[in-house]
Amino acid sequence: EKGYETGEHAPGLKLGGCGAYKAAHHIIKTHAKVWHSYNNTWRSEQQGMVGISLTSGWGEPVDPHSQTDRDAAERYIQFHLGWFANPIYRGDYPEVMKNYVGKKSAQQGLGTSRLPTFSAQEKTYIKGTSDFLGIGHFTTRYVLQKSFPFLQVSSYHTDRDLAELVDPKWPAPGPKWLYSVPWGFRRLLNFIKTQYGNPLIYVTENGVSEKVQCTQLCDEWRIEYLKGYINEILKALNDGVNVKGYTAWSLLDKFEWNKGFSERFGFYHIDFKNKNKPRYPKASVDYYKKIISANGFPNPREVMS
Repeated sequence: EKGYETGEHAPGLKLGGCGAYKAAHHIIKTHAKVWHSYNNTWRSEQQGMVGISLTSGWGEPVDPHSQTDRDAAERYIQFHLGWFANPIYRGDYPEVMKNYVGKKSAQQGLGTSRLPTFSAQEKTYIKGTSDFLGIGHFTTRYVLQKSFPFLQVSSYHTDRDLAELVDPKWPAPGPKWLYSVPWGFRRLLNFIKTQYGNPLIYVTENGVSEKVQCTQLCDEWRIEYLKGYINEILKALNDGVNVKGYTAWSLLDKFEWNKGFSERFGFYHIDFKNKNKPRYPKASVDYYKKIISANGFPNPREVMS
């Protein structure tokens, strides 16, 4: 969407309400081809796994008693995660996506939907092409119904008919989009379990960047973020979600999309102005080391002994 619709990211194309859907369509078909290639050629010898990693926030209805808000929150997830996961796990785009994009395309006077379609053959070829699901997750939004007026030029954002809100009480340690809402992660993981037949999950990205650079490397709020989110993964495991591994984002400060080096997600602070790029451990390093060595939250008495 940012690369092929708003042009915010590379390759910087502004292709209206079609570009993102076309790009995603190619990605999904290409992913399936790679999976089949591995499956047919190397799997028997190597016994490896091929999956896909998808990043998604969680959408919570503003009013859980309102059916329209619940439907809007469902659309939020289906237009994010379901866009890619549904074809791979269930054989086609989510029904709600097909309905909404189809309806808006018809209103524009287009003969066909801006959301491309898979042939029956492609659906069969794509379904089941993931040995595990990688999940990147950072934050949550409250979601409510918002009808956009009829627009000649629709977009991925207006297709969904929803608005996103945040709770001002949520901690916002990092950039303006990243609020710390640990409970959203457990809900997302349970949604995946229910929707896609409890697939094997690896958390491939989860972390937070700093808003202001702390010269003392005292990132207590990153420690709090990790503690909260990892704890919700443990709850999801108790719910029966099949989470096999966790990867924090990220080991080092690095180049982050169009934010360059200004967004620092690392456990290690990098001095980019120094030609040798020295690395300095932030406070979260010590905390995360303890979690890794204990394979969970360490018991303080055990750490002392």
